[in-house]
Amino acid sequence: MIKHYLWMVSLLVSTSLFAAIDTYEFSNDAQRERFQQLSEELRCPKCQNQNLADSNSGIAKDLKDELYRMVTDGQSTQQITTFMVDRYGEFVLYKPKVNPMTYVLWYGPFGLLALGAVVVLILARSKKTKVAPKEQAAAIEHEQRLKDLLDKKHD
Repeated sequence: MIKHYLWMVSLLVSTSLFAAIDTYEFSNDAQRERFQQLSEELRCPKCQNQNLADSNSGIAKDLKDELYRMVTDGQSTQQITTFMVDRYGEFVLYKPKVNPMTYVLWYGPFGLLALGAVVVLILARSKKTKVAPKEQAAAIEHEQRLKDLLDKKHD
């Protein structure tokens, strides 16, 4: 049983050693830095919330190859992002541009926060008005008891 377990562990370890590692050759450090920056700013279309640099999906590999080709061909960052957006839509950008299509994305959280604050204020005020008459009635009742007690002492 233990031999079987050790065999499975060694098999898993050995397969992870042969995992593919993307290596790209650049002619200068500026290209390498630009490639790294863009691969971190562009989102993998298949993955929910991973950038190209962190994703191991097939489409991410293809996009990294395309990104490498475009960077080494000397295309500008604007050209590269335009190509990616034209092909995969605004989703591929971690920071999409502000336009009518993305207003909800950019301003929605602030709207929800304001709406939440209004709801909290309304609930607080309605609770305050409901509690106040009860407290007032209790205070009047307490005051009446004190008067009755004081009147009895004077008698």
